[in-house]
Amino acid sequence: MNPAPAQPDPTTSPPAAALPAAIAWTRAVAVGSVLALIVLGLAWELWLAPTGNGTLALKVVPLLLPLAGLLRNRMYTYRWLSLMVWLYFTEGIVRATSDRGAGVWLGAIEVLLCLLLFAACAAHVRWRLRDAKAAGVAVT
Repeated sequence: MNPAPAQPDPTTSPPAAALPAAIAWTRAVAVGSVLALIVLGLAWELWLAPTGNGTLALKVVPLLLPLAGLLRNRMYTYRWLSLMVWLYFTEGIVRATSDRGAGVWLGAIEVLLCLLLFAACAAHVRWRLRDAKAAGVAVT
């Protein structure tokens, strides 16, 4: 008697080679956006338009947390990151409309990166759940 094949769980991380192209693309965009936000935050607060003594560069520390989950392709990380990104979006909007000089452009870039990150996370979750449903996996 052969046991039934195990169904994949949509919340676990499939191997990178097993991901459909669109899902792999959203993963790459999400990782790239987080890395770009980290680089932007550090460059902004330390070199391009520093405010104070550079302690605002610590704002990128929370962005380091989701990197491990994104690299492991954990569904839960995509979900909570799509909520956390709105904090950085808000900062970008405030600084783009209230700063002067380079701060305006840096804030606008931060807003664009946040929108890109949110769209990538939302698409990634949606498409992975759709694929899991098509494979007959119960999704809760």
